[in-house]
Amino acid sequence: MSDKIKIWREKHPDLYEFILFNIMSNVATLTNFVMLWVGSGLLFKALSDRDFTWFIFDYTKENGGLSGFLAFLLAYICAQTVNFFVQRKVVFGATCKISKVLPWYIVTVTVAGIISIWLPPHVIAFIKPLAGGFAATLANALNIGIQVIINYPMLKLVIMRKE
Repeated sequence: MSDKIKIWREKHPDLYEFILFNIMSNVATLTNFVMLWVGSGLLFKALSDRDFTWFIFDYTKENGGLSGFLAFLLAYICAQTVNFFVQRKVVFGATCKISKVLPWYIVTVTVAGIISIWLPPHVIAFIKPLAGGFAATLANALNIGIQVIINYPMLKLVIMRKE
């Protein structure tokens, strides 16, 4: 690391951490997109002709159907699993016991996950006339932004502490 970056990092540790958080979140983001595409294009493709409506989730055939729901769910779970370990070691250097903080992480990602699974069909329905087949990818990008807003403060202030 160059001396200028080290000096800037020392002067702005919180901003540096937030930037590093976002850079390292790209590992989870990449996992998320790959699993979304694998899930919807391969694993669950045969289920795309089935509507899925349950509780607050409304995935019509036009917005991905059961395939879309399962693909977004799989992508989210895989990304958050990767994200926990990347953020823990690289960004926060957390030394707390995983068993103590894992319940908080699960609650945090569950709340963000419910939003991230509920929101896509609504976003897709709204932007599909303009974005066509790219609508699911754009909905996923919006989800990732929402996850940052929820996850970063929880990780920083509650979950990834140093003992």
